[in-house]
Amino acid sequence: MKTHPSQLRTDSVLTGVFFISAAVFSIAGLILYDPVLKADPARIPTGAIFSSVMTGVIFELILAVSAAGTAVMMYPYLKRYHESLGLAYISFRLLEVVFILIGLTGVLVLLSLGQIQQLGMQTETAGVAAAFLSLKTWTFILGPNFMLGINTGVYSFGFLKSGLVPQKLAVFGLLAAGLILVAALLELYGIIEQISPAGILLAVPIAGYEMTLAGYLILRGFRSGTEEKKSLPAL
Repeated sequence: MKTHPSQLRTDSVLTGVFFISAAVFSIAGLILYDPVLKADPARIPTGAIFSSVMTGVIFELILAVSAAGTAVMMYPYLKRYHESLGLAYISFRLLEVVFILIGLTGVLVLLSLGQIQQLGMQTETAGVAAAFLSLKTWTFILGPNFMLGINTGVYSFGFLKSGLVPQKLAVFGLLAAGLILVAALLELYGIIEQISPAGILLAVPIAGYEMTLAGYLILRGFRSGTEEKKSLPAL
């Protein structure tokens, strides 16, 4: 079943907007979190930075909604080529969202611990604060790195087989997904740090891919008329 051109256009633009929104608010959230994430666990800052960190939490909530939005918008198109492919993408994308939400909850706990420390309980809370700082690091590796690599690989494979976007763009997505997965694995084993030249180098391609894809979808939109001739075989 083919999608009406106007609906295809609307879905394409919304998908592109969700990708851009996710990238922008992800970066903005990390910048606003920085004073807390780099703090001494025994002296989590609050007070003057409370509002900015809380704004970072709001930005990550918008990130979570945007990430889920891309899954909702692309699911019907990927499902059309193979139901399992669409289900795999939406599942792994939502797992990424879950890790994002766990991470921002950890930041909220850190703010609460910082307020408790203002009452003179730095020693008692330092260990707990260190644990939640570590939680934020792990959720970023498992969510916006590992799960991002998997779901990007899934939908890029769908794009490659379906012809919804140009072949070269889909191949770029597969390569970018592979690199961010490598980064996640290296970070899990402690071979590289998350924020390091190597980590950034491995993450740049997927950021470039998502922005290129978003621009293509907004300006050109999903290709139509390829559903019947390029559908994936049944498993």
